[in-house]
Amino acid sequence: MTLEELENTIKTEVGVLLYFSGEKCNVCHALRPKFKEVFDANFSQLKQIYLDAHENPQISAHFQVFSVPTMIVFMDGREFAREGRSVSLHQLTEKLKRPYGMMTEQ
Repeated sequence: MTLEELENTIKTEVGVLLYFSGEKCNVCHALRPKFKEVFDANFSQLKQIYLDAHENPQISAHFQVFSVPTMIVFMDGREFAREGRSVSLHQLTEKLKRPYGMMTEQ
């Protein structure tokens, strides 16, 4: 995925979760299935995009991602939430529920 394609996706989708990880990041690999499960169950209209930060340095730099894992949630084309390293999946879920519900009328 190019930076241009990614920016277009962010502008056209209801919401987007960018999950930046790294091949050698054990925390990234442990968190990813948990995030996928929670986002599939609670935020099904958010498009989930997983990127290796080391394989996509231009995209990582553009979004100012300097450590992994980093999750960035975009809603209505704008950055809404950013979490990195020690992430509370519960807190992020609670933070997203209300605005997501308003945007998707759930």
